[in-house]
Amino acid sequence: MRQNGNTVLVEKNAGTGSGLGNAAYIEAGAELVDTPREIYDRADMVMHVKEPQPSEYELIRENQIVFTYLHLAAAEELTHILTMTGSVNIAYETIRKADGSLPLLTPMSEVAGRMAIQQGAKYLEMAQGGDGVLLGGVPGVDPGTVLIIGGGVVGINAAKMACGLGAKVYVLDTNLDRLRYLSDVMPSNCFLLMSSPAATRDLITRADVVVGAVLIPGAKAPKLVTRDMLKTMKKGSVLVDVAIDQGGCFETSRPTTHSHPIYTVDGIVHYCVANMPGAVPRTSTIALTNATLPYAVEIANKGWKKAMKENPEIKLGANVVRSKVTCKGVADALGLEYVPVDSLL
Repeated sequence: MRQNGNTVLVEKNAGTGSGLGNAAYIEAGAELVDTPREIYDRADMVMHVKEPQPSEYELIRENQIVFTYLHLAAAEELTHILTMTGSVNIAYETIRKADGSLPLLTPMSEVAGRMAIQQGAKYLEMAQGGDGVLLGGVPGVDPGTVLIIGGGVVGINAAKMACGLGAKVYVLDTNLDRLRYLSDVMPSNCFLLMSSPAATRDLITRADVVVGAVLIPGAKAPKLVTRDMLKTMKKGSVLVDVAIDQGGCFETSRPTTHSHPIYTVDGIVHYCVANMPGAVPRTSTIALTNATLPYAVEIANKGWKKAMKENPEIKLGANVVRSKVTCKGVADALGLEYVPVDSLL
């Protein structure tokens, strides 16, 4: 950012959890400031990882660019606040390439998918409330069964980890082309099936770990596992809802934290931690920055209007711009008026 002539403000100790001390930012040419308020007062663009928190709502200024994960389809209050500020809110998770891929969601989906199996395996342990199954099994004992709903970036990374442990892995997806691709790259203990309610109902009765890995960009996640289905599952099995930032894809999901990650419903352990990659910040910080930096530089160098006019990927990131909801998925989820961002350019 400095090489492009931009001034960079960093809150003191912001990078400590990621192994980046204040001296590293100073050496790179940043100015350290004491509080978020000073950043909001002085900055044209504010970058986050997590969405703006309630303590920041009053700090966001008119025409200020907020560039971060927003997940507004599951955040009615935040959406309302952002429409009141007149700010320009660009969401990492809806920036999309021409091939449909989500470049700023991908690195965190990779981390979350791999973590989903680590956490699922941990909470299968009896001391953690699970049914006491080792996912990989041992010679003479059946391995555990993992059901992954969704074969996208989260799903394939979860499947890689589960297959590597030696589990019996089922991946459900509605896209036959994706299933064909996965068939070519996944090992023989990964079974790929067309997703349907019937397939889900059948496989969930056998699963020790179920990973919810479904994403509809910018919109609320569909509820694919109902409360009734929990009654058919093995007691002590584990649901890991990676879609929780978008509202969750299990009917019984509610957001949890890294300090209190699980709860139990009908004997089924639920792991629904929002921002799962926050548990491994050294890996996540570098992975995310690798992806976000080119877009951040372009927005900072050109301003948001020119950047959106010249780069359709950035334009798709527009969620709330100058009090208008400019992401159709968010507008539909919250029953708000949708205004195409082109009308504001």
